[in-house]
Amino acid sequence: MLLYCNISYTSSFSLISSSLRRQDHPDESQVTVIRRRHNAKSLSLYIRHNRDLKLNKNPNESQETFAPPPPRRDVDGDDRSKLLELSLVTRRTPQFPGSIYAQSASDADVASSLPSLRKFLGSHGDDDDDGESEREMIVKALEIRRKVTKEIIKESLVRKGRFGITYATNVTDRLGDFVDHVMIEAAALKRLPEFSESRFNLRARTVIEDSNFVALVRWLKHHEFSYNRIAKIICMSKGNLDSIRIMIEWLKTIHVKGEFIGVAFLRSGENILQRSREELDEVVEYLESNGVRRDWMGYVVGRCPELLSFSMEEVKSRVDFFLKMGMNQNDFGTMVYDYPKIIGYFSFEQMETKINYLKEFGLSTEEVGRLLAFKPHLMGCSIEERWKPLVKYFYYLGIPKEGMRRILVVKPILYCIDLEKTIAPKVRFLQEMGIPNEAIGNMLVKFPSLLTNSLYKKIRPVVIFLLTRAGVTQKNIGKVIAMDPALLGCSIGTKLEPNMRYYVSLGIRFHQLGEMIADFLMLLRYNVDNLRPKYRYLRRTMIRPLQDLIEFPRFFSYSLERRIMPRHTIMVQNRVNFKLRYMLACTDEEFERRVKEKVERRERFEAGLGSDSEDSQLLDEDISDDEFDLTGSSEEEDLA
Repeated sequence: MLLYCNISYTSSFSLISSSLRRQDHPDESQVTVIRRRHNAKSLSLYIRHNRDLKLNKNPNESQETFAPPPPRRDVDGDDRSKLLELSLVTRRTPQFPGSIYAQSASDADVASSLPSLRKFLGSHGDDDDDGESEREMIVKALEIRRKVTKEIIKESLVRKGRFGITYATNVTDRLGDFVDHVMIEAAALKRLPEFSESRFNLRARTVIEDSNFVALVRWLKHHEFSYNRIAKIICMSKGNLDSIRIMIEWLKTIHVKGEFIGVAFLRSGENILQRSREELDEVVEYLESNGVRRDWMGYVVGRCPELLSFSMEEVKSRVDFFLKMGMNQNDFGTMVYDYPKIIGYFSFEQMETKINYLKEFGLSTEEVGRLLAFKPHLMGCSIEERWKPLVKYFYYLGIPKEGMRRILVVKPILYCIDLEKTIAPKVRFLQEMGIPNEAIGNMLVKFPSLLTNSLYKKIRPVVIFLLTRAGVTQKNIGKVIAMDPALLGCSIGTKLEPNMRYYVSLGIRFHQLGEMIADFLMLLRYNVDNLRPKYRYLRRTMIRPLQDLIEFPRFFSYSLERRIMPRHTIMVQNRVNFKLRYMLACTDEEFERRVKEKVERRERFEAGLGSDSEDSQLLDEDISDDEFDLTGSSEEEDLA
């Protein structure tokens, strides 16, 4: 193939040369010429080039007299770019038969084949147009040289690094600063004697090899760096690629792992590679002395790499800012571990503004400090975008300032979640159930965790379960949810379903269970293991019918050892009997008074002084529901 190309090139060039000789000597014999119309522009450039050579080589011209400058040849922009690229290109490109100019500066006949750029572009004067043209040509020259450098870098990645062409192209296209660095260093090598006669390609390859660029790219890729991060990190090094490896090894010593090594590089600032290892060790040791454990340091630095760009004085001032709020070192360490951005991502002005806003809820500085130690993510919330709209929404629901303060202290995460996507849909769902806004506000103050439960995975399934499986009617569902919102946080599979099956197993019908739940809202929240001994004692020892339990489901809320058994023993000893409501829903003093009155009436009956049935009826009428001790009598240990 090479022989064929050379023969074709020689034969075609000879035909064109014979055509030119015929034009110069018309007396010579006729020669058949094959016109190459597709090469007409190259042929015209060649003819003008020969004429310029003849004018420059005029033997009659005296050496002491200066010839006038040759006329300027106007060449359009495309021709200028092509000629400039031909003069700067260093690799031989494929040629076609009939080519006039050599395409590589390494050719032997380059001096005779390449046209003089100054001849074609004209001698530049001092006018503005010429100066602007020179600047444009210089910029184009740099762009062409940059393309050549990128090709050399890409070739090194493919041949020496064994990277794929696509990967090498993606990396090279993002190495703008490093390409310029290679260009500058390659140009500087020409000053050295051993590189004075070398080509640019050789000098550029030498710069790339001396910097261990290919090995570094391979090493970074092995550490799971993407080509985007590899390119950015290499550009950050400003040519000092060894500093990248040193910094990565240091990050490993503080347990920064995986992709967070790249994150630490890109977010820690451009001066990270210029900082000494002693300065970085001092920052780490100071944080460790204030409660941040050594094995946490990698997690903290990986998620807040801005720490590495701070001076030691700024790190101390940030740590003191939180310690002055009443935190101890343990609280500070856990706070930084839970939310590393709190120590280095926000400015002092931003932190002061948010702390002052939290104080408007009636919190002291120490309480704000404890609040941030418990939920440091509050510092990452915007006042205008998060807190103020939420406060207005709570005010619309009728929640007072004290209620907002309780929500903030009990469930501070509510001040961090999105209002429109998370909170508002749940409130609208409660409104659709017929619960008024004031009741919803009381629900949120009583049970703030309601807003953190999933609407479609938690709240709606519980409501559907109460309506379809627990016997709660549509009329009572709003009352049940409003009076006991914690019911919406119970698990159906582990709490509600087992309780419902246990009550049904006792013989309670479906509609009766719904009425019991509406009468005593906590019925489904008790632990079944604590309910069984109470039911056995009711049926076997007290010998009470199931209807008594249906009429008074609050029976399960009282302690078996501390209330049910002692009072039943007193009733047996005094040979009196009460309904479960009158037996349990009162204080000890009230119960003793009732037993004493019951005994006196029985004694009068036995003595024939009165009717026991009338006394009992009068006693039942005298006892009202207002006298029942319904608060403080539930046993918390029965709850799951």
